[in-house]
Amino acid sequence: MSGAMPDRSTGVALAALMRQAVFVQDADGAIVLWGPEAELLFGHRAEDALGRDAGELLLPDGPPGLAEGWQRGARAGPEWAGTLPVRHADGHTRLVEIRSRPVPAADGGRRVISQAADAGTLRDLASDLALSTGLINQSPVALGLFDTELRWRRINPALARLHGVPADELIGKPFGAILSESDTSGVGAVLRRVLESGRPVIDHRTTGRTPADPDHDHVWSASFYRLDEPGGRVLGVAMSAIDVTERVRATTEVARARVRLALIAEAGTRIGTTLDLRQTARELAESAVPRYADLAAVDILDAVLGGGAAPPVREDGSAVFRLLALEGTRGTPLEGRTREIGGPVTFGPERATTQAVSLARPLLLSDARGPGLRRLARDETGARVLESAGVHSALVTPLIARGEVLGALTLLRTGGSRAFDEDDRDLAAELSARAAISVDNARLYTRERNTALTLQRSLLPQVPEDRADIDIAYRYRPAVSEVGGDWIDVLRLSGHRFGLVVGDVMGKGVRAAAIMGQLRSTIRALARMGVPPAELLGHLDNIAEFLGDSIATCLYAVCDPRAGWCEMAGAGHLPPVLVRPDGRGELLQLPEAVPLGVGGVPFRSARWALEPGAMLALFTDGLVEERGHSIDEGLRAVLRLLEGPPGPLEETCDTVLGTRTHGTPQDDVALLLARVHRGGSGGG
Repeated sequence: MSGAMPDRSTGVALAALMRQAVFVQDADGAIVLWGPEAELLFGHRAEDALGRDAGELLLPDGPPGLAEGWQRGARAGPEWAGTLPVRHADGHTRLVEIRSRPVPAADGGRRVISQAADAGTLRDLASDLALSTGLINQSPVALGLFDTELRWRRINPALARLHGVPADELIGKPFGAILSESDTSGVGAVLRRVLESGRPVIDHRTTGRTPADPDHDHVWSASFYRLDEPGGRVLGVAMSAIDVTERVRATTEVARARVRLALIAEAGTRIGTTLDLRQTARELAESAVPRYADLAAVDILDAVLGGGAAPPVREDGSAVFRLLALEGTRGTPLEGRTREIGGPVTFGPERATTQAVSLARPLLLSDARGPGLRRLARDETGARVLESAGVHSALVTPLIARGEVLGALTLLRTGGSRAFDEDDRDLAAELSARAAISVDNARLYTRERNTALTLQRSLLPQVPEDRADIDIAYRYRPAVSEVGGDWIDVLRLSGHRFGLVVGDVMGKGVRAAAIMGQLRSTIRALARMGVPPAELLGHLDNIAEFLGDSIATCLYAVCDPRAGWCEMAGAGHLPPVLVRPDGRGELLQLPEAVPLGVGGVPFRSARWALEPGAMLALFTDGLVEERGHSIDEGLRAVLRLLEGPPGPLEETCDTVLGTRTHGTPQDDVALLLARVHRGGSGGG
């Protein structure tokens, strides 16, 4: 590879030499062997190269006599070497250094074997390895040739050194004759498959021992390809091999480190995706099994599930836990063998789980067999299950967040898995720390969510009882994750009029609910003073400036059922739906306006006629937003649900919410329906 540093190691240079191309010609110059590296160097596939004259294939544009001089010199021997301007299959010309020499063939004739490499690459490697005559004999790569009976026909010195047997003792013998302690059956099967199919096999790994080093296992990477004459006759199978033992050992160590790092990284993304204790526990257990342990159990102190502070261990040393998650490797006795998930269980002071919680530090049982299993199991039956599964080591780490112990993570290994060690203890502590923060966040979140939900529901509208001219129905459904600042309201105004309000404070939790309460109270005060919609939103916008960096959308409508009109103004909110008495509906286009808290933009109102039987629908964005779909699609879907013959408003609310939210929504949903009973057609 060009641009390499001149002081790079010999190992790098040798690796580069492994990519040299090899091809063989018969006595007439026709190509009878075209190795995979030749295909990469020259761009010609083997099926296109075999049988072609090498000079015509590689030097079609060369100077007169160049190809003939190369072929003549190669056949004359002992070796021809030079740099030729070879034309690549894609049409470009590149300088290639070629070394060719005659060799005897199995049929008694002569062949010419050539090694070729990009001239620039060879120049870069000149300081690492001098190319000399007989590249095959000097190659650090073990090269060999088998006949159709899979007997050794050619062996280079590197292959002889690898085996620890002189080449003349191998020639003529079948493969595996001297490799009784190696994985010869696998290699033999590969040789036969390549011989029969003609498809090469690259980087086949085999493990074993040879006379060169009979006391240690080695790993080799070997590649095989079939040799065919142009006429189709199979000559045998060629192979190349290198010893990759040290590389495999290093890779194994690196793989262990990577597994640990990957486990931590994955845990960071998988644990705590929700603020649900049980889901967090499952995510922790699933992160550990099967990549790190054969079984993982997550036990939480009973008081944590109630949202309170975890109590200390009892005076007698026992503690009450609830198993929230248990994951076992599939296909083992541990799969599906659990105590009841979610039920309270009292663990005595001798239990490993209790001790880890009591001491607030990880407990490593590198040998958990025999009596150690009783410290891990709930009872004798559980101990027998662990014994039958082959449990031999365990790690129990406390779940500690913000200085408080919440529970424990138990990890078990079985069978041929290596025993837990000190490094594993550190990793388990890291996993537990990540999960503990998520568990504690869920506990704190549950407390705050309940507070916000209580505040939110206390501010739901109190529908006036004296409303003979209008029917009202509404629904409020909090989000599954965190309560927001959605609200609706119905106000009894003077002159048989009604005020309808829907709004949404951006944000979640208690703060959003509190801001919503302030805005709601302000609207009620201004509405009862008879302030018209556009002017009311202007006052509300001025107040919103003092609510911090919060932004809210709002829609305020004043309806007069007897006069038959409705006046509305919006502040960045979704348009309402008007369904006429005949069942036709439309999205009312309000004058454009920015949300409350932005400031600087005046609000305007518009008026619509309300015929007897007409229905208004006001809602927040939680009703129309849907992953993968636009807001406009959601608005059209709600419009279709509201259209049609009039029915009871309560049933209509249930139908719309049931269709649009599919259970518990991801965002708050507020829906307000109002239907006019009587009134004129006036308005405007």
